[in-house]
Amino acid sequence: MKCIILAGGYGTRLAEETKLKPKPLIKIGSKPIIWHLMKIYSHFGIKDFIICLGYKGELLRKEVNYLNRDKKWNIKYLNTGLNTMTGGRLKRVQKYLGKKDSIFCLSYGDGLSDVNINELIKFHKKNNKIVTLTAVKYKNPKGVLDIKTNLKISAIKEKPIEYINGGFFVVSKNVFKFLKNDQTIFEKDCLPKLVKKKQLMAYKHNGFWACMDTMREKQELNKIWKSKKKAWKVWI
Repeated sequence: MKCIILAGGYGTRLAEETKLKPKPLIKIGSKPIIWHLMKIYSHFGIKDFIICLGYKGELLRKEVNYLNRDKKWNIKYLNTGLNTMTGGRLKRVQKYLGKKDSIFCLSYGDGLSDVNINELIKFHKKNNKIVTLTAVKYKNPKGVLDIKTNLKISAIKEKPIEYINGGFFVVSKNVFKFLKNDQTIFEKDCLPKLVKKKQLMAYKHNGFWACMDTMREKQELNKIWKSKKKAWKVWI
């Protein structure tokens, strides 16, 4: 099975680092975050990757090739454009998938988790929908007001725990029917349509998950990696 990694964005919220390199090359410990992600997948036997390049793509290609100098991974790099949206990047992959690639994994290049990829795939196959996303717990840092149509507040939820899209997907090839062009946003254009068609499933993961959108999140991931816990290190 293949894993497609979306790694072409600008990473503007991490501009201090992304002025010089693409976000997937920002280091957690001594290795770029994309290396950690690929180690997760390869632990579960997925060693064929298609990396969707964009911003500073050639730099990413060179660095990942160096990390893969022992050729343990089979990697195809695909230039998907500087300003292409997530759905557009995925659509560009379509012609590079073969008959055997009826389903594939999909991840963003800046998220880490200890999710069991094999169980995620099994869940997807069992439910036979177009997309399965990993739903992860997220503690909202703010209190939430439940306001009714008459503007009366019916409840105050202090820092509620909710489920959000964790960015680890299993996808069937039928998804390409819902991707129009480079400006298609996978999360805003494609997924809502799949909801209406009852073709989107959620695999609940209650273990570790984190993304790296800010310097604070980068620092937190480095702190975890330096600890004994190393929460997403599923490999030996």
